Amino acid sequence: MANFDYELVEHIAVLTMDSGENRFNFKFLEGIGGVLDEIETRTSATVLVVKSANKKIWSNGIDLDWFLPAMEKEGPELGNRFRAEMFKLMKRVFTYPMVTIAAINGHAFAGGAFLSFAHDFRFMRSDRGWICLPEVDINMPLGPVFTVLSKRALPMYKFEEMLYTGKRLTAQECEAHHIVVKACHIDDLMSEVLAFAKPLNKNRELIRKMKMETHKEAVAIIDETISSLSAGG
Repeated sequence: MANFDYELVEHIAVLTMDSGENRFNFKFLEGIGGVLDEIETRTSATVLVVKSANKKIWSNGIDLDWFLPAMEKEGPELGNRFRAEMFKLMKRVFTYPMVTIAAINGHAFAGGAFLSFAHDFRFMRSDRGWICLPEVDINMPLGPVFTVLSKRALPMYKFEEMLYTGKRLTAQECEAHHIVVKACHIDDLMSEVLAFAKPLNKNRELIRKMKMETHKEAVAIIDETISSLSAGG
């Protein structure tokens, strides 16, 4: 079951992913997309914070226990449709009309790491959890969407290290290389995130325009990939 909820803390919408390891499947994508719609259309929030109810895992990426058998049963059409929907979510977060912050309170692996990279800022608990791109160990190239998101959030030298080795980064390493704003003990994570978020009460439409201008080339790559997958490519 894909469960999502949010609360408003002044102008900050705190969205909680509460779906076990928060692995991506159609229900997850639909559920989080619906909450993002509600926050945008029914609130006046100007900052989005995304955290996990799971104390150990922020998101473990694609639900392979579902995806691989579904692909075997239904074929590549399902894979194309799923990837298109997943990339739509990444673009939605990437271009969301407010400042976005990933409060990474556990592991962020593979697709979970890329979802965190789609946010504008990241904070990470210091006492547990890694960010990891394990695709090299499962013989899977990143593809253009995950590559462009990674290049947005990671310095190139660190991206290449993670890409070619599958190395797991601690919060302290992520802070040292400016991948996260701050590594915080879990007891302080949300207070640090909220303190950072409170001054960021900016105009939504201006933020949207700035994101579209700043990331024009990246958005075009994501749109082209989605279009190709939707056409069966």
